[in-house]
Amino acid sequence: MDAEALQTLLEGVRDGSVEVSRAMEALRDLPYQDLGYARLDHHRPLRTGWPEVVLAEGKSREQVAGIVSAMSGRGHPVLVTRAGAKVYEAVAAEVATARYHELARCIVVPDADTTPPADFGLLIVTGGTADLPAAEEAALTAELMGCKAGRLNDVGVAGLHRLLAQRERLQEARVIIVVAGMEAALASVVSGLVSAPVIAVPTSVGYGASFGGLAALLGMLNSCAPGIGVVNIDNGFGAGYLAAQICRMAEREVHSRSTAGEGEG
Repeated sequence: MDAEALQTLLEGVRDGSVEVSRAMEALRDLPYQDLGYARLDHHRPLRTGWPEVVLAEGKSREQVAGIVSAMSGRGHPVLVTRAGAKVYEAVAAEVATARYHELARCIVVPDADTTPPADFGLLIVTGGTADLPAAEEAALTAELMGCKAGRLNDVGVAGLHRLLAQRERLQEARVIIVVAGMEAALASVVSGLVSAPVIAVPTSVGYGASFGGLAALLGMLNSCAPGIGVVNIDNGFGAGYLAAQICRMAEREVHSRSTAGEGEG
């Protein structure tokens, strides 16, 4: 339940169009619902503007399916990350509208009232094709949150001319997510070319000395280029969430200033 839905419900009680018993039923699971193995935070959209997201990793198929079933039909989409095909089969058996995004390893239960994502200038840049799973997780997250994600793939520093050929597109972006493994120098190079904030996602792509993405993480953290924020290894979800927040806050500020200007006489 988000703030708008709660306001509509309370106004219905006030004007008599909604019975108190129906309102009590709608509010029953606030602030959370106890499933025994999970306490679902249905109150989160009221606090943060976005519902709880389900991490499938470490949970049984039955647990994920039960959580998704309990979260569905509440006026918002449901996102499950790090989910394999077998987990999706279990979820789809409980929630027929669930859809699987194989590359991103995500399950989405869409909301009927979800509006198409708007173009706020988000661009996702990958070093190589092997970085696509984390990049698509970021893109899917941002777009579910209402922020359209542009893609610029396979422009790693080993062939720098590929990136430099896209300088105009890079400089038009308002927020950039850079997804790269190996030594992850791409984030530094991109940040040195643009004025937009860069969210860096180190991936676990690389040979033995990459230590499962630790080398990429340290490389991004030690960047000499300013304007870079770094999320954890392979954390496309965290990057997409943060980018969408930045885009939405910036758009809200623009709208607020525009509204204030209209009121000046």
